[in-house]
Amino acid sequence: MRVTTAEIKQGDCLKVLQDFADNTFDLIITSPPYADRRKHTYGGVPPEKYVEWFLPRSEQFLRVLKPTGTFVLNIKEKVENGERHTFVIELILSLRRQGWLWTEEFIWHKKNCYPGKWPNRFRDSWERCLQFNKTRKFKMNQGAVMVPMGDWAKTRLKALGKNDVVRFDSQVGSGFGKNIANWKGRDLAYPTNVLHLATECGNKSHSAAFPPALPEWFIKLFTDEGDSVLDPFVGSGTTCAVAARLRRQSVGIELHRQYVELAQQDLKSADWQLLEKGKRYEIRKR
Repeated sequence: MRVTTAEIKQGDCLKVLQDFADNTFDLIITSPPYADRRKHTYGGVPPEKYVEWFLPRSEQFLRVLKPTGTFVLNIKEKVENGERHTFVIELILSLRRQGWLWTEEFIWHKKNCYPGKWPNRFRDSWERCLQFNKTRKFKMNQGAVMVPMGDWAKTRLKALGKNDVVRFDSQVGSGFGKNIANWKGRDLAYPTNVLHLATECGNKSHSAAFPPALPEWFIKLFTDEGDSVLDPFVGSGTTCAVAARLRRQSVGIELHRQYVELAQQDLKSADWQLLEKGKRYEIRKR
């Protein structure tokens, strides 16, 4: 019987991760407390000190991530005194100096975000998912996240022109010419770097839980079955529950006991989903 482990540890990830060996995890995906947010829960880190607070923790992330692994950081800057604060940009630059490669930026579009406005701006309906790597050669299963072709294929592929059946230089000289005919007869296409996901989540007891579809997408993209996933700010345990359902090993770290207990409840739900599929898998709680 193969055992899928989901381990939830209580404490500050800065200290907890010191017990883990180098090159342990295949994927680190997390959404840390944003600057000056969740003050009543996590104390709140001022934007001016956010980079200073984060870098010692990301140093541990860099150490425990495998050379072929990926670090995905879900984060959002805030508006302060009428303008966007630059702490996210400053963090990206500091992470690069720390040794990370800023490989990609995904945008999570919250497609069901409710409307709103302020005197000088509209409501945000997106968040950043920043991808960092230790090396340029990292694991990436692009075929695992392919999407339906979409309605465009019905008309665009119906009558192909002479430039659609060969790779050609684009008319604007960008060098991104393409062979449209390659997609004829296909049902699936590769996605873009914009993820259209609703904000609903099953656990309403945590103030900042993200939807299971978000970690699921990245876990499928950057890991294989049996790989190890880390969420150093695991909150109510969504990442570990999704990882268990996808048969990945996982470790979650959470500062507060109440959310550790929530995470355990979430894992019970994941355990039920695995057993329902008739697989000889189980969740081992430590």
